[in-house]
Amino acid sequence: MSGDLAITSLRGGAIDAICSADLDRKTALAQESATRWFERRVSLRSPLDAALPERPGRPDSPVLTPPTQVEKRSLHTLKGRIALLHAIAHIELNAVDLALDIVARFATEQVPNSFFDGWMQVAFEEAKHFRMVRARLNDLGADYGDLPAHDGLWQAAHSTRNDLTARLAVVPLILEARGLDVTPSLQAKMRQTGDLESAAVLDVIYNDEKGHVAVGAKWFRFLCAREKRDPAKAFQELVRANFRGPLKPPFNDLARAEAGLTPSFYRSLASISHA
Repeated sequence: MSGDLAITSLRGGAIDAICSADLDRKTALAQESATRWFERRVSLRSPLDAALPERPGRPDSPVLTPPTQVEKRSLHTLKGRIALLHAIAHIELNAVDLALDIVARFATEQVPNSFFDGWMQVAFEEAKHFRMVRARLNDLGADYGDLPAHDGLWQAAHSTRNDLTARLAVVPLILEARGLDVTPSLQAKMRQTGDLESAAVLDVIYNDEKGHVAVGAKWFRFLCAREKRDPAKAFQELVRANFRGPLKPPFNDLARAEAGLTPSFYRSLASISHA
C-alpha cells in the first residue's frame, strides 16, 4: 500500500489519514507518515497540505450513539468479549485520529521537532493497536462496525481544538490515563475466562499506553514551564474548564506516576462533578 501514499509533508500525511474513511488506508497512512518523519524524509508542513477536517473520516458503521446507550455485557460470554473488544477498537481508532490531529492542528506551534516525534510514535502505535484488536475481533467471528459505539472521545478533542495545553490535559492526561486505570482488571478478566489471546492484545496496549501518557505529561510540563505555570494547578484549571464530569477512581497511581502523572494533578478532581 505504501506505493500509493502520496505524502506532501508530515502535516499533509496526518490530515490525509484523518480524512480517510478507509480504515486500512488510515492506519497505513498514519504509520507511513510516522516512518518518513522519523527518517526526516518529509518536512513538517507544506503549502500543498489539505485543510484539517471538522471530523475524521469514518466508514458507514458503526452507528454512533450517546455513551449512556452503549450496552454493558458480561465478559464471561463470547458476545460480551466481542462487545469489549469492539469498544476498545473504537477507542484505539479515535486515538489514531487524536494523535494525528495534535500533530496537524498544532504544526505551527513553537515546539521542538521532538514534540512531533513523540506524537507520531503515539499515532504509529495506536494504528498498530487498532489493527491488533480488529484482527482479534475477526478471529472471534466479528468485525469493527458490527456494534454501536459512542462519540465522546472526539467531542473532548473538539472542545480543546484551539489550545494545545488544554488538549494535552484532556486527551493524554485524562482519556489515555483512564486506560491505565481500567485495563489491568480487564486483562485479569480475560485470563479468567480463558481468552488468553485477547489478554495478550491488552498487554501490548497497556504497556504502550504508559508511554503515550508519558508523552502527554512531558509536553504538558514543557508548556507549563514555558508559561511559568504550576503544572498541577494548570491541569486542574484546564480540566474544570474543558472536561465534563468527575475523574473516576480507582486510579492506577503507580502506572500514572511512572508516566509522570502524579496524584497532585488529579486527586483533588476526583470528587468534583460538573452538571
